[in-house]
Amino acid sequence: MRALVVDHSVPGRLALAAVADPVPGHDEVLVKVAAISLNYGELPRSDEAAEGAVRGWDAAGVVVRAAADGRGPQPGDRVVTRGRDAGWAELRAVPVDELAVLPDTVDFPTAAALPVAGLTALRALRTAGIRPGQRVATTGASGGVGRFAVQLAHLAGAEVYAFVGSPARGAGLAALGADHVLTGPAELGTPVDAVLDNVGGSLLAELLGHVAPEGTVISIGAASGEPTPIQPYQLVVNRLTLIGMQVGGDTRADLAYLVQLLAEGRLQASVDRVESWEKAGETALALVNREIRGKAVLTVD
Repeated sequence: MRALVVDHSVPGRLALAAVADPVPGHDEVLVKVAAISLNYGELPRSDEAAEGAVRGWDAAGVVVRAAADGRGPQPGDRVVTRGRDAGWAELRAVPVDELAVLPDTVDFPTAAALPVAGLTALRALRTAGIRPGQRVATTGASGGVGRFAVQLAHLAGAEVYAFVGSPARGAGLAALGADHVLTGPAELGTPVDAVLDNVGGSLLAELLGHVAPEGTVISIGAASGEPTPIQPYQLVVNRLTLIGMQVGGDTRADLAYLVQLLAEGRLQASVDRVESWEKAGETALALVNREIRGKAVLTVD
């Protein structure tokens, strides 16, 4: 089969190549992949990425072989899948507990944008224990996780403060549920109850001074690449809880819930760019250079 492999000699470090077909395990289905999405954290941005490796967390397509243990979807079922790697290929073997069946109303490019970014946002909100009426700040709100976080916080009944790098990157966030679109903590008029942080660095350090007593900060990512200068008193004086984002949960149930929201029109995948996987390298560069708002999706053709 063909797959996107790490190739350090080309722009974006991704190239199409022939690789061995996957061999499904006892509890895995085999999926013919139709669309994949790119996540910043999985891109091979340095020489440390293994040459020839097949990466890819998110993929959507059609089941061509059911799991040997009899569980899960059957051949012909449309599914969206999540995994640690090997998603950027024509075929993917994936455990039945790492997927959700798609209704016909949700297309493959939309579904492919969902797993990692959507699950991360959902679980961050769950960990923070967001309740109706709370004030929730999301940094990196124009990115894939950020846009899902804005929408899910709004659906939870929160007042949403969306932080972006520039006014231009904030376009469209109000329509997704952001009550306030800001470029820095100085623009906050009142403390927030929770922060969902995708950026880290000086932005997070400054935001800590704008969190209400006994507030919660969920550290999801560090897209700024900067160290975060946190002083212990910032946490102690206001009795703040700082939690590093934790992976885990019932992926099948959580994915099915997010798919249902998509199908009902209550959630948008915010796909900013759809390209053929022939253009994977240039699309990866655009994502790294912050030229994409929301998700970048590639069709497998």
